[in-house]
Amino acid sequence: MAKDPVRVLVTGAAGQIGYALVPLIARGAMLGPDQPVILHLLDIPPAAESLNGVKMELVDAAFPLLKGVVATTDVVEACTKVNIAVMVGGFPRKEGMERKDVMSKNVSIYKSQASALEQHAAANCKVLVVANPANTNALILKEFAPSIPEKNITCLTRLDHNRALGQIAERLNVQVSDVKNVIIWGNHSSTQYPDVSHATVIAQEGEKSVRELVADDSWLRGDFITTVQQRGAAIIKARKLSSALSAASSACDHIRDWVLGTPEGTWVSMGVYSDGSYSIPAGLIYSFPVTCRNGEWSIVQGLPIDEFSRNKMDSTAEELTEEKTLAYSCLT
Repeated sequence: MAKDPVRVLVTGAAGQIGYALVPLIARGAMLGPDQPVILHLLDIPPAAESLNGVKMELVDAAFPLLKGVVATTDVVEACTKVNIAVMVGGFPRKEGMERKDVMSKNVSIYKSQASALEQHAAANCKVLVVANPANTNALILKEFAPSIPEKNITCLTRLDHNRALGQIAERLNVQVSDVKNVIIWGNHSSTQYPDVSHATVIAQEGEKSVRELVADDSWLRGDFITTVQQRGAAIIKARKLSSALSAASSACDHIRDWVLGTPEGTWVSMGVYSDGSYSIPAGLIYSFPVTCRNGEWSIVQGLPIDEFSRNKMDSTAEELTEEKTLAYSCLT
């Protein structure tokens, strides 16, 4: 029996990431090869013509799973009855702008979009915030959409997680699919902590720890971490544009695992509402290792944390606390 279509909202849909993301959703990469979708595409009025061009291309691609496209600059129309919301639209930092200026712009965007989702989205709508500062944008959205359960509001750190997997796979000359259980702790920023303390690689003789195979703690605690932290900047330098293909792909990974579940014995990184696990202050949107089952995520508990990791985890939590204070100051 055919499934009912799932309505997926993509904001900033005429932008680079949106353009890379919508065909992946329409092809089934996000929700599976048998799940029909209706895409809701939102962008700002100056991008209306470009947005219509994206809609035209979606029609031209004749995706069998795509059962409709709503392309609009009206936030209420875009949010009506959506089951999943991928918030890609935001105000980018421009030259000469202070952090508070960027934060203030994004606070106003996420405040209005939160209200529209709260009033018009389907019950139990799942939200993924991609636009930076992603963790704090997600926190603002949560504040202004109080009826959406806090477990349904997340931010994207899967891109960083996938970057970490890629670096380890390249270093060890193994398939990236054979590397698992890296962790991104904290903020989607240059203070994030990519942690391989619990990561493993599937070898012929069974699973082996990444630390044992790499056998170079100075690299794992030095260049590996900074490469993952600064990968976005490296891509901008190389392409003269920010990450789009990889961001879109990891957004699909995030939602797919959240909805369809993580493989047994594997965890992924998601920015979620902290409950105080690992002594991270409650009330932050912080990236943790999680497993997903039946459409719900759970923080992986009981992992031993060494002193090096503790310091890194606390440092990125401090930055998020500062961002939260800055964001709330923009509300007054």
